[in-house]
Amino acid sequence: MPDLLVATRKGLLRFAHDGKLVEPPAFLGDPVSAVLADPRDGTLYAALRLGHFGVKLHRSTDGGASWEEVAAPAFPAAPDPEGAPAVDMVWCLEAGGSQEPGRIWAGTLPAALFVSDDRGASWRLVDALWDRPERKDWMGGGYDHPGLHTILVDPRDPRKLTVAISTGGIWRSTDGGGTWALCGRGLRQDHVPPERTFDPGFQDPHRLAACAAAPETVWCQHHNGIFRSTDAAETFVEIRDVLPSAFGFAVAAHPGDPDTAWFVPAIRDERRVPVEGRLVVTRTRDGGRSFEALGRGLPERDAFDLVYRHGLDVDATGEHLAMGSTTGHLWIADGGGESWRLLAGHLAPIAAVRFLPD
Repeated sequence: MPDLLVATRKGLLRFAHDGKLVEPPAFLGDPVSAVLADPRDGTLYAALRLGHFGVKLHRSTDGGASWEEVAAPAFPAAPDPEGAPAVDMVWCLEAGGSQEPGRIWAGTLPAALFVSDDRGASWRLVDALWDRPERKDWMGGGYDHPGLHTILVDPRDPRKLTVAISTGGIWRSTDGGGTWALCGRGLRQDHVPPERTFDPGFQDPHRLAACAAAPETVWCQHHNGIFRSTDAAETFVEIRDVLPSAFGFAVAAHPGDPDTAWFVPAIRDERRVPVEGRLVVTRTRDGGRSFEALGRGLPERDAFDLVYRHGLDVDATGEHLAMGSTTGHLWIADGGGESWRLLAGHLAPIAAVRFLPD
């Protein structure tokens, strides 16, 4: 198993390949909302959500042995009396393409996209997305404000970007963020006026994941269920009759097989707990035609674990998975999820897990 970063409400933990916790934790006591291990140069990034003290971003160039604070994404000052909005949380961090050294993307709450070309030393707002007239219709999906939680960078052409907003649909750019188009036809939202059910701009995609070897295949864990695209998120097909549930937040796509993906089902809306108290991970290996419920080593009863959007990850081989829950449980699996092992059971609520590149 590769080393694993675990972002929790009480700091950032690192588990070594042998499953042992690397001491000491970073940012002990502080909520870590997003992490990135840059595969291009090994730099680590951690975003903190400090409430009254604002959003902070830290960078490490020595594998987490030491950290330096760098600039955090922030909106430009506004001339109007009410001032500019404030970034409440950095929800996701992603590296640019292999030919874009130093480029980092950040998605935030409220929903905005920021880019840095100097490894986080400075940031700029991607105005072309922020200024879209459709933004006035975006709504909060669990928070008071909409949030941008997913950024997909096409590994073949990093100018091709796909972002997902809860609740504001899926947006694509083919020119590095200069222009944007709403996509996601076929997604279905059932808690909006009936005439807006299939409106791409009224969708609540909980999380997107793309196959690295075939990035035109995009899996969507949506508020209404599971959807799959084979045309780079332009259109989606809903996958129905998934047991025990098609509701959830997390999805991981196999890096080499576009037909394989993993999900963590739950009872939807006001409950948001495992179905019948049994925690499982569902896996499809045939493009969504069938699913397996993988629960060996996971709680079989009385579980209250919910896995957030970034709480599930798969490594570059597609063999090792990690999963962290809101109740502070951390599991790992070999064999593509066939069997799970509890790595730690008394952590703070987990916001994200991320394998380090080899």
